[in-house]
Amino acid sequence: MCGIIACLGPDRSVDRLFTGLENLEYRGYDSAGVAIQNGHGVEVHKHSGRVNELKDDDLLDKQSSLGIGHTRWSTHGPPTDENAHPHTADDGRVAVVHNGIIENYDELRTRLEANGREFTSDTDTEVIPHLIDERLDAGYELENAFRDTVQELEGSYAIAALVEDEEAIYAARKGSPLVVGLGDDSYYLASDVPAFLDYTDDVIYLEDGDVAVVTDGNLELMDVHGNSVSREVTTVDWDPSETGKGTYDHYMLKEINHQPTALDNTIQGRALASDGRVVLEDFPPGTFHDHRTVHLVGCGTSYHAAMYAEKLLTDGDIQADAYRASEYDLQAEVTDDTLVVGVTQSGETADTLSALRSAKESGATVVTVTNVVGSTAAREADNALFIRAGPEIGVAATKTFSSQVVSLALLSQCILSDIEDATAHENIQSLLNSLQALPDHIDRVLESTRAEAIARRYADEEAYFFIGRGMANAVAKEGALKFKEITYEHAEGFAAGELKHGPLALVTDRTPVFAVFTGDEEQDSKTLNNAREAKTRGAPVISVAPPDHDSIGFADAHLEVPDTNPEWLGLLANVQLQLLSYHAADQLDRPIDKPRNLAKSVTVE
Repeated sequence: MCGIIACLGPDRSVDRLFTGLENLEYRGYDSAGVAIQNGHGVEVHKHSGRVNELKDDDLLDKQSSLGIGHTRWSTHGPPTDENAHPHTADDGRVAVVHNGIIENYDELRTRLEANGREFTSDTDTEVIPHLIDERLDAGYELENAFRDTVQELEGSYAIAALVEDEEAIYAARKGSPLVVGLGDDSYYLASDVPAFLDYTDDVIYLEDGDVAVVTDGNLELMDVHGNSVSREVTTVDWDPSETGKGTYDHYMLKEINHQPTALDNTIQGRALASDGRVVLEDFPPGTFHDHRTVHLVGCGTSYHAAMYAEKLLTDGDIQADAYRASEYDLQAEVTDDTLVVGVTQSGETADTLSALRSAKESGATVVTVTNVVGSTAAREADNALFIRAGPEIGVAATKTFSSQVVSLALLSQCILSDIEDATAHENIQSLLNSLQALPDHIDRVLESTRAEAIARRYADEEAYFFIGRGMANAVAKEGALKFKEITYEHAEGFAAGELKHGPLALVTDRTPVFAVFTGDEEQDSKTLNNAREAKTRGAPVISVAPPDHDSIGFADAHLEVPDTNPEWLGLLANVQLQLLSYHAADQLDRPIDKPRNLAKSVTVE
């Protein structure tokens, strides 16, 4: 879950390395470092802490046309200066940055140490420069030394390496993302496109097993055996300004406020309300005719989006189940008529990729719902539905959750239309009309929210509980996740009916309960009863509901959402809970965009 950047081009490449590191810091921020060619060798600067603590004028003024950089999220070894990347071999001539886990690290390190190699860190990465250096000592050409090293590694990796006196960057990937940027006068290698989007939007997504050799004015792609491979050049449809904070204090607040625009992009050309039709060009009518069950797989926020879609499908009499990707192999039974939908913002989430690969091996049809064209999930699935949310930098997912849910809802309507005996929505035209109004409804929430005042009113409590039923259960769990990950306060989301089966024992007058209502009268009445149970035990209850809802009369506070179809009302409630979490974290002075111990893209299992 670390971030890699490499640049070969103008003499001011150090500047570009730091731009890349700053743009990648959502992937990890335990430590940072760069290695550059300085005309007489490889010069390494690294330390524990944030990128801006490493950056100084002396370093930025260095003239170098070639360098690699890294921002770390710790897996092997704590965040110390010694464990920061880049790592070098004994004599310092080889420098390497790495994202992933080398599973045969212990075996390799034991062998290298037996051969006299000295290690200075606790990381698995340090074996890589030693392996390359060992082969150079044995007389290997550099390219052969690099490829031979890569073949000896087991596990997942994205690697970039440079060697003194060589005007080249060597890179490889397996199981961890790595993308090439093609500039007018430069080349870039990075874990994600935002690293170099200020300089180019032309990219090549490397595939597992690819090796890239970048020299001045040339890019060569091959496999680990040296055979040439060809990969398509793609132009990324992202505006570089989308990766900046603009006038906002935090990326998270910007991305919450960007949801109307993101949803407009998600919906455009897909929801034809006047015809009562959903049109997904890569999923024509009949695509899902042969499927009988649907498995929805995701992690964290993406799992909550999968839960939302599960309810949409089961309401239409489809056998659908949402699974946490890390548990999928232990729980799911897959047959050749199973449709498996992987939900992953980055398309690189390790647990989700593992689940999708397992499902595909078992004969299932695999579709991925993702934000990133060219991602591993998009390439490996049988088909992909892109959520079109644009880049999201804040670690806490906000706009991508909304776009995932809407994309899944549109996909669900296509599935319901195709599968015999499924029950289509009773008024699809009304559903799509209200979907098209959703961006305006979110604007109304953003303009009128009382989330900041309520966050202040219920600050410094012992714990925070979120409850709901059906789709509101998914929203409650997502609301609790947002709250805990950026405030560091204890928060839990429960299916409302489960409150009295254990969690009620935790309820006191110091545990506010946020009750989410979606306009489904039957479910809302039961949630209302559960909220009353909590209030009877002294808990303050905050209703998240439309105006004039039955809950408002007894609740201690109210976060209002516009009245709309129950399918979309949960998304409006979710925006209020995002704002609640944001303001609570801001009042506590938390590092909102970079919560401790977390990273945006989880590329290790």
